[in-house]
Amino acid sequence: MKYINLKQGLSLLLLFVPLLGVAHDVTSADQELLRNGGLWAYIQVGATHMLTGYDHLLFLAGAVFYLNSFKDILKFITVFTIGHCITLIGATYTAITANEHLVDAVIALSVLYKGIENLDGFKKMNVKSPNLLLMVGIFGLIHGFGLSTRLQSFDNGQEQFLAKILCFNLGVEAGQVLALIPIVLILTLSRKHNQFPAFYKAVNWYLVLAGIGLFMFQLYGYFHGH
Repeated sequence: MKYINLKQGLSLLLLFVPLLGVAHDVTSADQELLRNGGLWAYIQVGATHMLTGYDHLLFLAGAVFYLNSFKDILKFITVFTIGHCITLIGATYTAITANEHLVDAVIALSVLYKGIENLDGFKKMNVKSPNLLLMVGIFGLIHGFGLSTRLQSFDNGQEQFLAKILCFNLGVEAGQVLALIPIVLILTLSRKHNQFPAFYKAVNWYLVLAGIGLFMFQLYGYFHGH
């Protein structure tokens, strides 16, 4: 089997990172689908928003990049999932919201944080790195709040309100699993080859740059969207 070289690996990763401006936008087509499609539509839109939520996917990629065993990946993804389920369901049900650009700016910082941590940035700055599992849980809460702001952007009505939230959340979880399969596959295959250290470094520097770019993009949207 031919090895996955640095250029090929980055090309595969870039499949998950289209233009920043089109990441999981709320569209009129989504609203129409939710209006006419019943609870199944909420599952479908939830999955779509995770699969096109490139900031969420970048963070997930950064989180699993650092881990070597499937057991560790499962543990960290479970903590992340519990975190975003709490805020997605809780914030939506209680109508707690915030400006989506500011929430997404914080999510962008989580991508930047993960890239820096994976590159031993804290160690190089002589700063003790925070507990990784704790930070993944905290960022899970933040990411869930971001998804909640998206769901609250729709006209959801009052009928079967909790069921709609739970179905959207189920769709998000399904989308997350679908996204993780190719990410974990790429990383597993790349670890077997001698170019993995260069691939690891290049991808995590990409996370740093993507985090900065997403952060600036969301701040621009906040200050120019009023």
